[in-house]
Amino acid sequence: MAIPSESITTTTSRSRSKPDTDKKNSTVTTVVESDPESRGIDFVTLGMFIIDDIEYLPPTPPVKDILGGAGSFSALGARLLSPPPLSNSVGWIIDKGSDFPEALEDLISTWSTSVSLRDDPERLTTRGWNGYDEHQNRAFRYTTPKKRLTAEDLTPELLASKTFHLICSPTRCRELVTEIKHKRHRLSTPDGNSLPKPIFVWEPVPDLCTPDELLNCTNTLPLIDVISPNHSELAGFMGDSGIDPETGEISTKAIERACEQLLGSMPLQSFSIVVRAGEKGCYLARNGGRKRKTRSKPQRKKPSALLHGGLQPDTDMEALFAGLLQDPEGMIAREEIEVDPGVERWIPAYHTDPEKVVDPTGGGNTFLGGLAVALARGKTLEEAAAWASVAASFAIEQVGVPTLGKDEEGRETWNGVRVDDRFEEFKTRLAFS
Repeated sequence: MAIPSESITTTTSRSRSKPDTDKKNSTVTTVVESDPESRGIDFVTLGMFIIDDIEYLPPTPPVKDILGGAGSFSALGARLLSPPPLSNSVGWIIDKGSDFPEALEDLISTWSTSVSLRDDPERLTTRGWNGYDEHQNRAFRYTTPKKRLTAEDLTPELLASKTFHLICSPTRCRELVTEIKHKRHRLSTPDGNSLPKPIFVWEPVPDLCTPDELLNCTNTLPLIDVISPNHSELAGFMGDSGIDPETGEISTKAIERACEQLLGSMPLQSFSIVVRAGEKGCYLARNGGRKRKTRSKPQRKKPSALLHGGLQPDTDMEALFAGLLQDPEGMIAREEIEVDPGVERWIPAYHTDPEKVVDPTGGGNTFLGGLAVALARGKTLEEAAAWASVAASFAIEQVGVPTLGKDEEGRETWNGVRVDDRFEEFKTRLAFS
């Protein structure tokens, strides 16, 4: 099944369909002609869209009908790093109920993403109540029935994405990855080739980050590329609080220790851990190792130990492995070995002034949208995390989402700032090349 190039769904400020309320359970999308040379979809989230109502302690007034949910903020993170025409490479799904505010639909259309707006007048849009206490701890509950997304909701265009953001339990993550891979096997690129392996970024849900779920977590790690809990969720898997008892702050040592334990328990698996730690920034960890370089044709004979079939009961394993890395003269063939040193690094948060952080809600989801889309475009884990930190900085500067605009030269801005300019400043701070 080839991917049709003429039916990518997008919303733009110039073209948007109105719901057909006469049709039960109808799906409303805006279809525009796509460029045949389009790069396709770089990012898709299976996070939910939620309309938030937020109540603060008096005298701060409540706010209503705020764009929310993990799906919305992760799409925002990818969109922040995708000015048009790249904005069409950001895919997400919104299920609109009969109560969907027109103002939100207008706002979403200005992002010009490949969003699927699905109208169902027989239900209410998923809504949530958020409340904050004097310590800025957030309480949350659904006020209408929620509608989760599955692999069945993905169109062929979205299925062909280079990256997928999943926010779910370990068990459901395994199910989603398996289902997505199965469906992708039925697709092919326009030239008939199979789709390349996608990148799966998994965000565990807080309620199931417990020691009882640790085994399920480790069983999930071989199937994904990046696991990204926050500091509290990572500590939950380890039966810890993640807080330094002396300072009451997030414990960076606890984060590093937990990552080392996770990586140590999965020495033969290739995955990355990206821990989101609020004002401490994020911690990156990935196992290193070494492997043989790929050669076009063999240049050396196999060691004699390998010429007699498989392993025998009396095989000298030490000599065997030594032989694999030596040439006939007994010298180590270093030119045939690629060494991956792995990654162990802290990336600071962009905002160092607490007054710049107005509402942290959605900051972690925005971070992961930025991380995933940067990885899709070939960035290293460290550079992708830096881009993600910049994306998250825009999400936490206000209640809701940042304001999209243009500067005097017609270039895209968010909250009056160009994303590239903020990244260049952050890159200098990090001494990145």
